[in-house]
Amino acid sequence: MAACSSTHCCHIFHTSGGLNQKDRTITAVNTHVGLRAGRFLIGQGNELKFKRKVTRENLRNRIVCVKTDTESPALSHEEQESIKVSSKLVLVVGGTGGVGQVVVARLLDRGVRTRALVRDPEKAETLFGKQDSDKLQILTGDTRHPEELNASVFEGVTDVICCTGTTAFPSKRWDGDNTPERTDWDGIRNLVAALPSSVKRFVLVSSVGVTKFNKLPWSIMNLFGVLKFKKMGEEFLQSSGIAFTIIRPGRLMDGPYTSYDLNTLLKATAGTRRAILIGQGDELVGEASRIDVAEACIQALYLECTIGQTYEINSVEGVGPGTDPEKWEKLFKYANLKELNA
Repeated sequence: MAACSSTHCCHIFHTSGGLNQKDRTITAVNTHVGLRAGRFLIGQGNELKFKRKVTRENLRNRIVCVKTDTESPALSHEEQESIKVSSKLVLVVGGTGGVGQVVVARLLDRGVRTRALVRDPEKAETLFGKQDSDKLQILTGDTRHPEELNASVFEGVTDVICCTGTTAFPSKRWDGDNTPERTDWDGIRNLVAALPSSVKRFVLVSSVGVTKFNKLPWSIMNLFGVLKFKKMGEEFLQSSGIAFTIIRPGRLMDGPYTSYDLNTLLKATAGTRRAILIGQGDELVGEASRIDVAEACIQALYLECTIGQTYEINSVEGVGPGTDPEKWEKLFKYANLKELNA
C-alpha cells in the first residue's frame, strides 16, 4: 500500500521504475520518493530538479497523494525525530553487558534499527528474544581481536555506542584475558581504528576518575590499571577525527539484568533516584544508574551540542528527564556552559 504524509511531502511506491525526465512523469517507483522545495528526491542518492507538475497517469493508483507545491511546510519536532530514527542503524558494542543491554532494549523500543556486537549470542537471544532482522541483528565478535572487526560488522552502520568493560579488580570476568588493558585499551583502539567513514557518531561509556588515576582514592581503584586504560581509550577516540561523545558514569548501580528479558528491561527504573547530574572536568563523585547511562548515550546521538564533549553523570534523588530530548539537551548544554565559564 502506498502512503503519503502531506506534512512531509514524502511518497512511497511499491513497483520499480523511474522518473521520465522529458515530461516529469513517474513511470513507477520502488523506493522512497519525496517532493521538497523544488526538488524531486528518489531514494537516498538521486536528486532531480523539476519545473512542471508531476502527473499521475502511470502511477496505477499506487500513490495516495501527490503534493506539487515547490514549498513545503516545516516539519514538526516529532516528524523530525521520526526521520532521524528511521535513518539510523546503531551498532551497540557490548550489547549484552550491564549498560549495553539497556541501550539495545531502549533503541528497539524507539524503533531504531540496531545491531549488537556480542561475545555470547545465546545470551543476547535470551535477553532480546527472536527479533526481526530489520529491527535487531546479533553479530558475534570481540573487540580484543581486530580480525573480528571486519567490514560486515559496520555495513550500513551510522552510529556506534560502545559499552564494553570489565571489573577493576581480578575476578571471574577476567577469564580469557578479559583484563582492563585488553578490554579498555586494546579493544577500544581496535574498534576505533576499524571504523569506516560511514560512521558519523561514536558514543563511548568510560568512567569518572580517569584523569585522577594516580591520586587517592582513585589510585586504589586503578591498582590494576582500569582507569589508566580507560583514559588511553578515550584519548585514542578523541584523536581519531570522528564525532564523539564520552559518557563517564559514577559507580554503576541497577543491574546488570542477567536473567531478564526485553519486556522486563524496558520496565526497569532507577527507583527514586531519577534526577540526573551532568558535569564536565571529572569533578563528579557518586553513583549512576545503568538505566540513566544508557539513556544518556542514546540522547547524545541526536544532540549536536554533545559532539566532541566528555560528560560525567550521576543519578540522584528526584524527578529526572526520562526520555524527553529537550530536557536532556538542557542538561548537556548547562554542563557545557559551566565548563566554558569555569
